[in-house]
Amino acid sequence: MRATKIARALTGTTLAGILLLGTSGSAEAADPRPEQWPLSAFDADAIWEVSTGKGITVAVIDSGFLHTHQDLKGALLPGKDFGNGEKDGTDSVAPGDAPGQHGTMMAGIIAGRGHGKGGEMGIKGLAPEAKILPLITELKDTNSSEQLAKAIRYAVDHGAQVINMSLVGVEGASAYEAIEYAVQKDVVLVAGSGNDGAPLKEYPASYPGVIGVGAADKYGEVWDSSNFNDSVDLLGPGVDIVSTGAKSDSAYSIGDGTSAGTAYVSAAVALLRAEFPDLTAGQIVNRLVKTAGLPESEKGAKLPDEYYGHGFIQPHAALTKDIPAGPEEGPLPMPDPAETPAGTAGKNESAAGESNDGFPTGTVVGVVAGAAVLVGLLVLLIVKSSRRRSSAVAGPTGWNQGQRQQQAPHGQQPYGQQPPHHNPGGFPPQQQGPNQNQPSGPWGP
Repeated sequence: MRATKIARALTGTTLAGILLLGTSGSAEAADPRPEQWPLSAFDADAIWEVSTGKGITVAVIDSGFLHTHQDLKGALLPGKDFGNGEKDGTDSVAPGDAPGQHGTMMAGIIAGRGHGKGGEMGIKGLAPEAKILPLITELKDTNSSEQLAKAIRYAVDHGAQVINMSLVGVEGASAYEAIEYAVQKDVVLVAGSGNDGAPLKEYPASYPGVIGVGAADKYGEVWDSSNFNDSVDLLGPGVDIVSTGAKSDSAYSIGDGTSAGTAYVSAAVALLRAEFPDLTAGQIVNRLVKTAGLPESEKGAKLPDEYYGHGFIQPHAALTKDIPAGPEEGPLPMPDPAETPAGTAGKNESAAGESNDGFPTGTVVGVVAGAAVLVGLLVLLIVKSSRRRSSAVAGPTGWNQGQRQQQAPHGQQPYGQQPPHHNPGGFPPQQQGPNQNQPSGPWGP
Protein backbone atom coordinates (compact mmCIF):
# COMPACT_ATOMS: atom_id res chain seq x y z
CA MET A 1 0.00 0.00 0.00
CA ARG A 2 2.55 2.50 -1.10
CA ALA A 3 0.47 4.84 -3.10
CA THR A 4 -0.59 8.30 -2.27
CA LYS A 5 -0.69 7.55 1.41
CA ILE A 6 -1.41 10.44 3.70
CA ALA A 7 1.05 9.42 6.33
CA ARG A 8 -0.69 6.41 7.74
CA ALA A 9 0.47 7.86 10.95
CA LEU A 10 -2.40 7.82 13.29
CA THR A 11 -3.49 4.19 13.27
CA GLY A 12 -6.98 4.27 11.97
CA THR A 13 -7.47 7.17 9.61
CA THR A 14 -6.21 7.07 6.08
CA LEU A 15 -6.43 9.68 3.36
CA ALA A 16 -6.05 9.60 -0.31
CA GLY A 17 -2.41 9.62 -0.90
CA ILE A 18 -2.09 8.01 2.40
CA LEU A 19 -2.72 9.87 5.58
CA LEU A 20 -0.44 9.03 8.42
CA LEU A 21 -2.75 9.02 11.37
CA GLY A 22 -4.69 6.20 12.92
CA THR A 23 -7.56 7.18 15.14
CA SER A 24 -8.79 4.89 17.84
CA GLY A 25 -11.78 6.65 19.26
CA SER A 26 -13.83 9.80 19.49
CA ALA A 27 -15.73 11.56 22.20
CA GLU A 28 -17.91 14.59 22.76
CA ALA A 29 -18.18 14.68 26.54
CA ALA A 30 -15.27 15.61 28.76
CA ASP A 31 -12.65 18.25 28.10
CA PRO A 32 -9.75 16.77 26.07
CA ARG A 33 -7.21 19.44 27.09
CA PRO A 34 -5.72 17.39 29.98
CA GLU A 35 -5.08 14.57 27.50
CA GLN A 36 -2.89 16.75 25.26
CA TRP A 37 0.38 15.49 26.71
CA PRO A 38 2.62 17.24 24.12
CA LEU A 39 1.53 20.64 25.44
CA SER A 40 2.59 19.84 28.99
CA ALA A 41 5.70 17.96 27.84
CA PHE A 42 6.80 20.93 25.72
CA ASP A 43 5.82 23.37 28.52
CA ALA A 44 3.58 25.17 26.05
CA ASP A 45 2.83 28.02 28.47
CA ALA A 46 6.52 28.93 28.48
CA ILE A 47 6.62 28.64 24.68
CA TRP A 48 3.63 30.94 24.24
CA GLU A 49 5.35 33.64 26.27
CA VAL A 50 7.85 33.77 23.41
CA SER A 51 5.78 32.93 20.33
CA THR A 52 2.27 31.79 19.41
CA GLY A 53 2.78 31.63 15.65
CA LYS A 54 0.85 34.86 15.11
CA GLY A 55 1.10 36.18 11.56
CA ILE A 56 2.20 32.84 10.08
CA THR A 57 0.17 30.83 7.56
CA VAL A 58 0.55 27.06 7.56
CA ALA A 59 -0.85 25.33 4.49
CA VAL A 60 -2.22 21.90 5.37
CA ILE A 61 -2.60 19.61 2.35
CA ASP A 62 -5.05 16.94 3.42
CA SER A 63 -8.35 15.17 2.76
CA GLY A 64 -10.82 17.63 4.26
CA PHE A 65 -11.52 20.01 7.14
CA LEU A 66 -14.47 20.58 9.43
CA HIS A 67 -14.43 24.37 9.36
CA THR A 68 -17.23 24.65 11.93
CA HIS A 69 -15.49 22.74 14.74
CA GLN A 70 -15.74 24.70 17.97
CA ASP A 71 -11.97 24.63 18.50
CA LEU A 72 -11.06 25.75 14.97
CA LYS A 73 -13.15 28.90 14.74
CA GLY A 74 -10.94 31.66 13.43
CA ALA A 75 -8.12 29.29 12.55
CA LEU A 76 -8.97 28.32 8.98
CA LEU A 77 -8.63 30.61 5.98
CA PRO A 78 -10.66 30.10 2.80
CA GLY A 79 -9.03 27.20 1.01
CA LYS A 80 -9.24 25.27 -2.22
CA ASP A 81 -10.28 21.78 -3.25
CA PHE A 82 -7.92 20.22 -5.81
CA GLY A 83 -9.61 16.84 -5.81
CA ASN A 84 -13.08 17.72 -7.00
CA GLY A 85 -12.92 20.16 -9.84
CA GLU A 86 -10.59 22.63 -8.09
CA LYS A 87 -13.29 24.49 -6.19
CA ASP A 88 -12.38 27.81 -4.61
CA GLY A 89 -13.22 28.53 -0.99
CA THR A 90 -13.74 24.88 -0.09
CA ASP A 91 -12.46 24.78 3.44
CA SER A 92 -15.03 22.63 5.22
CA VAL A 93 -16.92 19.36 5.13
CA ALA A 94 -20.15 18.32 6.75
CA PRO A 95 -19.97 16.94 10.31
CA GLY A 96 -19.44 13.20 10.26
CA ASP A 97 -17.81 13.26 6.82
CA ALA A 98 -15.01 10.67 7.07
CA PRO A 99 -12.67 12.37 4.55
CA GLY A 100 -12.55 15.42 6.81
CA GLN A 101 -11.32 13.55 9.86
CA HIS A 102 -7.60 13.54 9.13
CA GLY A 103 -7.27 17.14 8.02
CA THR A 104 -9.38 18.33 10.94
CA MET A 105 -7.04 16.54 13.35
CA MET A 106 -3.94 18.08 11.76
CA ALA A 107 -5.46 21.57 11.89
CA GLY A 108 -6.20 21.16 15.60
CA ILE A 109 -2.68 19.96 16.40
CA ILE A 110 -1.17 22.96 14.65
CA ALA A 111 -3.52 25.84 15.43
CA GLY A 112 -6.47 24.76 17.55
CA ARG A 113 -7.99 27.73 19.43
CA GLY A 114 -9.89 25.88 22.13
CA HIS A 115 -13.26 27.18 23.29
CA GLY A 116 -14.94 28.59 26.36
CA LYS A 117 -13.66 31.47 28.47
CA GLY A 118 -10.20 32.39 27.22
CA GLY A 119 -10.10 29.25 25.09
CA GLU A 120 -9.34 27.23 28.21
CA MET A 121 -11.23 24.14 27.07
CA GLY A 122 -10.91 21.89 24.05
CA ILE A 123 -7.96 21.36 21.73
CA LYS A 124 -5.24 23.96 21.59
CA GLY A 125 -2.57 23.82 18.93
CA LEU A 126 1.11 24.27 19.55
CA ALA A 127 0.95 27.43 17.41
CA PRO A 128 -2.51 28.65 18.46
CA GLU A 129 -2.40 31.99 16.66
CA ALA A 130 -1.15 30.69 13.33
CA LYS A 131 -3.58 30.50 10.43
CA ILE A 132 -4.37 27.31 8.52
CA LEU A 133 -4.70 27.40 4.72
CA PRO A 134 -6.78 24.25 4.11
CA LEU A 135 -6.03 22.57 0.78
CA ILE A 136 -8.03 19.48 -0.09
CA THR A 137 -6.54 16.73 -2.26
CA GLU A 138 -7.91 13.37 -3.33
CA LEU A 139 -4.73 11.46 -4.06
CA LYS A 140 -6.16 8.13 -5.08
CA ASP A 141 -5.99 8.30 -8.84
CA THR A 142 -3.31 8.60 -11.49
CA ASN A 143 -2.77 12.37 -11.26
CA SER A 144 -1.69 12.42 -7.62
CA SER A 145 1.68 14.05 -8.35
CA GLU A 146 0.08 16.81 -10.41
CA GLN A 147 -2.61 17.35 -7.78
CA LEU A 148 -0.08 17.67 -4.97
CA ALA A 149 2.02 19.96 -7.14
CA LYS A 150 -0.93 22.30 -7.71
CA ALA A 151 -1.64 22.40 -3.98
CA ILE A 152 1.99 23.21 -3.14
CA ARG A 153 2.19 25.98 -5.72
CA TYR A 154 -1.14 27.41 -4.58
CA ALA A 155 0.09 27.44 -0.98
CA VAL A 156 3.28 29.28 -1.94
CA ASP A 157 1.44 31.81 -4.09
CA HIS A 158 -1.08 32.49 -1.30
CA GLY A 159 1.37 33.36 1.43
CA ALA A 160 2.05 30.10 3.22
CA GLN A 161 5.40 30.10 5.04
CA VAL A 162 5.03 26.46 6.06
CA ILE A 163 3.47 23.52 4.16
CA ASN A 164 2.31 20.48 6.14
CA MET A 165 2.02 17.22 4.19
CA SER A 166 0.92 14.45 6.54
CA LEU A 167 0.85 12.05 3.62
CA VAL A 168 3.05 9.58 1.77
CA GLY A 169 3.20 7.76 -1.54
CA VAL A 170 3.12 10.74 -3.92
CA GLU A 171 5.98 10.60 -6.40
CA GLY A 172 6.50 12.33 -9.72
CA ALA A 173 8.26 15.12 -11.54
CA SER A 174 5.38 17.55 -11.01
CA ALA A 175 5.49 17.16 -7.23
CA TYR A 176 9.28 17.44 -7.14
CA GLU A 177 9.30 20.56 -9.31
CA ALA A 178 6.68 22.13 -7.04
CA ILE A 179 8.87 21.36 -4.03
CA GLU A 180 11.77 23.08 -5.80
CA TYR A 181 9.50 26.07 -6.41
CA ALA A 182 8.53 26.25 -2.73
CA VAL A 183 12.16 26.01 -1.62
CA GLN A 184 13.10 28.82 -3.99
CA LYS A 185 10.35 30.92 -2.41
CA ASP A 186 11.74 30.30 1.09
CA VAL A 187 8.93 28.04 2.29
CA VAL A 188 9.50 25.24 4.82
CA LEU A 189 8.02 21.90 3.69
CA VAL A 190 7.27 19.14 6.21
CA ALA A 191 6.10 15.58 5.44
CA GLY A 192 5.52 12.29 7.26
CA SER A 193 7.93 9.39 6.86
CA GLY A 194 5.22 6.72 6.95
CA ASN A 195 3.74 4.21 9.37
CA ASP A 196 5.00 0.83 8.18
CA GLY A 197 7.70 0.39 10.82
CA ALA A 198 10.05 -0.51 7.97
CA PRO A 199 13.06 0.89 6.06
CA LEU A 200 10.80 2.33 3.37
CA LYS A 201 11.63 5.67 1.77
CA GLU A 202 8.36 7.46 1.20
CA TYR A 203 7.69 10.56 -0.88
CA PRO A 204 7.38 13.50 -0.63
CA ALA A 205 9.24 13.17 2.70
CA SER A 206 12.33 11.72 0.99
CA TYR A 207 12.68 14.53 -1.55
CA PRO A 208 15.48 17.07 -0.95
CA GLY A 209 14.08 20.24 0.53
CA VAL A 210 11.46 18.46 2.67
CA ILE A 211 11.76 17.75 6.41
CA GLY A 212 11.05 14.03 6.82
CA VAL A 213 9.31 13.42 10.14
CA GLY A 214 8.96 10.33 12.28
CA ALA A 215 6.85 9.81 15.41
CA ALA A 216 7.91 9.47 19.04
CA ASP A 217 6.12 8.73 22.30
CA LYS A 218 5.90 10.69 25.53
CA TYR A 219 9.35 9.55 26.55
CA GLY A 220 11.06 10.55 23.31
CA GLU A 221 11.36 6.96 22.08
CA VAL A 222 10.65 6.36 18.41
CA TRP A 223 7.18 4.92 17.73
CA ASP A 224 7.17 1.24 16.82
CA SER A 225 5.52 1.81 13.42
CA SER A 226 7.53 4.85 12.35
CA ASN A 227 9.50 4.19 9.16
CA PHE A 228 13.27 4.44 9.42
CA ASN A 229 15.86 5.41 6.80
CA ASP A 230 18.23 8.22 5.94
CA SER A 231 15.39 10.58 4.98
CA VAL A 232 14.13 10.84 8.58
CA ASP A 233 15.25 14.26 9.80
CA LEU A 234 13.29 14.94 13.00
CA LEU A 235 10.72 13.34 15.28
CA GLY A 236 7.52 14.89 16.63
CA PRO A 237 4.97 13.62 19.15
CA GLY A 238 2.97 10.87 17.46
CA VAL A 239 1.60 8.49 20.12
CA ASP A 240 -1.68 8.93 22.04
CA ILE A 241 -2.35 12.20 20.26
CA VAL A 242 -5.70 13.85 20.96
CA SER A 243 -7.09 16.42 18.53
CA THR A 244 -10.19 17.82 16.89
CA GLY A 245 -12.48 15.34 15.12
CA ALA A 246 -14.97 15.61 12.28
CA LYS A 247 -17.81 13.51 13.71
CA SER A 248 -19.45 16.72 14.95
CA ASP A 249 -18.59 20.30 15.79
CA SER A 250 -17.58 19.17 19.29
CA ALA A 251 -15.94 15.82 18.50
CA TYR A 252 -12.41 14.75 19.39
CA SER A 253 -10.23 11.85 18.30
CA ILE A 254 -7.10 10.07 19.45
CA GLY A 255 -4.50 8.21 17.42
CA ASP A 256 -0.87 7.41 16.66
CA GLY A 257 1.23 8.18 13.63
CA THR A 258 3.78 10.21 11.75
CA SER A 259 0.97 12.47 10.57
CA ALA A 260 0.73 13.91 14.06
CA GLY A 261 4.51 14.16 14.35
CA THR A 262 4.52 16.09 11.08
CA ALA A 263 1.86 18.51 12.30
CA TYR A 264 3.77 19.20 15.51
CA VAL A 265 6.95 19.92 13.55
CA SER A 266 5.00 22.27 11.25
CA ALA A 267 3.62 24.04 14.31
CA ALA A 268 7.13 24.41 15.74
CA VAL A 269 8.26 25.92 12.43
CA ALA A 270 5.38 28.40 12.63
CA LEU A 271 6.48 29.43 16.13
CA LEU A 272 10.03 30.00 14.89
CA ARG A 273 9.03 31.87 11.74
CA ALA A 274 6.96 34.26 13.87
CA GLU A 275 9.83 34.85 16.31
CA PHE A 276 12.64 35.02 13.73
CA PRO A 277 11.14 36.67 10.62
CA ASP A 278 14.56 37.52 9.20
CA LEU A 279 15.83 33.94 9.11
CA THR A 280 15.58 31.90 5.93
CA ALA A 281 13.63 28.66 5.80
CA GLY A 282 16.89 26.73 6.04
CA GLN A 283 18.04 28.72 9.06
CA ILE A 284 14.71 28.03 10.78
CA VAL A 285 15.25 24.31 10.21
CA ASN A 286 18.77 24.72 11.57
CA ARG A 287 17.37 25.89 14.93
CA LEU A 288 15.22 22.76 15.16
CA VAL A 289 18.09 20.48 14.22
CA LYS A 290 20.60 22.11 16.57
CA THR A 291 18.22 21.86 19.55
CA ALA A 292 16.78 18.40 18.85
CA GLY A 293 16.99 15.87 21.68
CA LEU A 294 17.46 12.13 22.18
CA PRO A 295 16.17 9.77 24.87
CA GLU A 296 18.68 8.41 27.35
CA SER A 297 18.78 5.10 25.47
CA GLU A 298 20.18 6.89 22.41
CA LYS A 299 22.63 9.31 23.99
CA GLY A 300 25.89 9.28 22.06
CA ALA A 301 24.31 7.90 18.87
CA LYS A 302 25.86 9.01 15.60
CA LEU A 303 23.56 11.54 13.96
CA PRO A 304 21.62 11.66 11.80
CA ASP A 305 20.23 8.30 12.88
CA GLU A 306 17.95 6.26 10.61
CA TYR A 307 15.30 6.05 13.36
CA TYR A 308 15.69 9.41 15.10
CA GLY A 309 17.14 11.62 12.40
CA HIS A 310 18.68 14.49 14.35
CA GLY A 311 16.33 13.84 17.28
CA PHE A 312 12.93 14.95 18.58
CA ILE A 313 11.96 18.59 18.42
CA GLN A 314 12.31 20.82 21.49
CA PRO A 315 10.46 24.01 20.51
CA HIS A 316 11.25 26.04 23.63
CA ALA A 317 14.97 25.47 23.20
CA ALA A 318 14.72 26.26 19.48
CA LEU A 319 13.03 29.56 20.34
CA THR A 320 15.32 30.66 23.14
CA LYS A 321 18.84 29.27 22.71
CA ASP A 322 21.64 31.34 21.24
CA ILE A 323 22.26 29.56 17.95
CA PRO A 324 24.27 30.93 15.00
CA ALA A 325 22.04 31.43 12.00
CA GLY A 326 24.22 29.28 9.77
CA PRO A 327 24.07 29.02 5.96
CA GLU A 328 20.90 30.22 4.24
CA GLU A 329 20.16 26.76 2.82
CA GLY A 330 20.25 25.14 6.26
CA PRO A 331 21.60 21.74 7.36
CA LEU A 332 19.39 19.43 5.27
CA PRO A 333 19.78 18.39 1.61
CA MET A 334 18.32 20.87 -0.84
CA PRO A 335 16.99 20.26 -4.37
CA ASP A 336 19.48 20.45 -7.21
CA PRO A 337 17.79 21.54 -10.47
CA ALA A 338 20.51 19.70 -12.40
CA GLU A 339 19.55 16.36 -10.88
CA THR A 340 16.46 14.18 -10.94
CA PRO A 341 16.11 12.53 -7.52
CA ALA A 342 14.95 9.00 -6.88
CA GLY A 343 11.20 8.75 -7.03
CA THR A 344 10.71 10.93 -10.12
CA ALA A 345 12.62 9.24 -12.93
CA GLY A 346 10.50 7.23 -15.30
CA LYS A 347 7.17 8.27 -13.79
CA ASN A 348 4.24 8.42 -16.16
CA GLU A 349 2.03 10.70 -14.15
CA SER A 350 -1.04 10.02 -16.25
CA ALA A 351 -0.80 6.26 -15.87
CA ALA A 352 0.86 5.42 -12.59
CA GLY A 353 1.34 1.81 -11.65
CA GLU A 354 -0.66 0.16 -8.90
CA SER A 355 0.51 -2.41 -6.41
CA ASN A 356 -1.53 -5.44 -5.42
CA ASP A 357 -2.56 -3.74 -2.22
CA GLY A 358 -4.54 -1.17 -4.15
CA PHE A 359 -2.34 1.93 -3.88
CA PRO A 360 -0.65 3.61 -6.83
CA THR A 361 3.09 3.20 -6.61
CA GLY A 362 6.16 3.49 -8.75
CA THR A 363 7.01 0.54 -10.93
CA VAL A 364 6.89 -3.21 -10.44
CA VAL A 365 10.67 -3.23 -10.44
CA GLY A 366 10.67 -0.77 -7.58
CA VAL A 367 8.30 -2.94 -5.59
CA VAL A 368 10.40 -6.05 -6.13
CA ALA A 369 13.57 -4.20 -5.20
CA GLY A 370 11.92 -2.86 -2.11
CA ALA A 371 10.84 -6.35 -1.10
CA ALA A 372 14.40 -7.59 -1.50
CA VAL A 373 15.66 -4.82 0.74
CA LEU A 374 13.07 -5.68 3.35
CA VAL A 375 14.09 -9.34 3.39
CA GLY A 376 17.77 -8.45 3.55
CA LEU A 377 17.25 -6.11 6.50
CA LEU A 378 14.74 -8.22 8.41
CA VAL A 379 17.20 -9.37 11.06
CA LEU A 380 18.50 -5.83 11.51
CA LEU A 381 14.96 -4.56 11.89
CA ILE A 382 14.06 -7.11 14.54
CA VAL A 383 17.17 -6.43 16.57
CA LYS A 384 16.93 -2.66 16.38
CA SER A 385 13.19 -2.63 17.00
CA SER A 386 13.58 -4.60 20.22
CA ARG A 387 16.45 -2.39 21.36
CA ARG A 388 14.94 0.98 20.50
CA ARG A 389 11.30 0.47 21.30
CA SER A 390 11.20 -1.58 24.45
CA SER A 391 9.88 1.41 26.38
CA ALA A 392 6.92 1.96 24.06
CA VAL A 393 4.74 -0.46 26.04
CA ALA A 394 5.03 1.81 29.08
CA GLY A 395 3.20 4.70 27.43
CA PRO A 396 0.51 6.92 28.94
CA THR A 397 -2.46 5.12 30.49
CA GLY A 398 -4.98 7.94 30.41
CA TRP A 399 -6.85 6.25 27.54
CA ASN A 400 -8.50 2.86 27.42
CA GLN A 401 -5.64 1.18 25.62
CA GLY A 402 -7.56 -2.05 25.22
CA GLN A 403 -10.02 -0.30 22.92
CA ARG A 404 -7.37 1.22 20.68
CA GLN A 405 -7.75 0.40 17.01
CA GLN A 406 -4.81 -1.35 15.44
CA GLN A 407 -3.13 0.21 12.40
CA ALA A 408 -5.32 0.15 9.32
CA PRO A 409 -4.58 -2.90 7.16
CA HIS A 410 -2.52 -2.17 4.08
CA GLY A 411 -5.44 -2.96 1.82
CA GLN A 412 -7.73 -0.34 3.34
CA GLN A 413 -9.10 2.14 0.83
CA PRO A 414 -7.61 5.61 1.27
CA TYR A 415 -10.09 8.23 2.41
CA GLY A 416 -12.24 5.27 3.44
CA GLN A 417 -14.82 5.15 6.20
CA GLN A 418 -13.46 4.85 9.70
CA PRO A 419 -14.59 2.06 12.01
CA PRO A 420 -17.51 3.00 14.27
CA HIS A 421 -15.64 3.36 17.54
CA HIS A 422 -17.42 6.28 19.19
CA ASN A 423 -16.89 6.28 22.93
CA PRO A 424 -20.25 7.17 24.50
CA GLY A 425 -18.64 7.62 27.87
CA GLY A 426 -16.47 10.44 26.67
CA PHE A 427 -12.83 10.94 27.51
CA PRO A 428 -11.59 8.90 30.49
CA PRO A 429 -11.47 10.94 33.70
CA GLN A 430 -8.07 12.49 34.27
CA GLN A 431 -7.52 10.47 37.44
CA GLN A 432 -7.46 7.27 35.37
CA GLY A 433 -4.03 8.18 34.05
CA PRO A 434 -0.95 10.18 34.97
CA ASN A 435 -1.22 13.87 35.69
CA GLN A 436 -0.76 15.06 32.15
CA ASN A 437 -0.85 18.72 33.13
CA GLN A 438 2.68 18.36 34.52
CA PRO A 439 5.61 18.58 32.12
CA SER A 440 7.21 15.17 31.83
CA GLY A 441 9.73 13.37 29.72
CA PRO A 442 12.52 14.91 27.65
CA TRP A 443 10.54 17.28 25.41
CA GLY A 444 10.45 20.42 27.54
CA PRO A 445 12.86 23.27 28.28
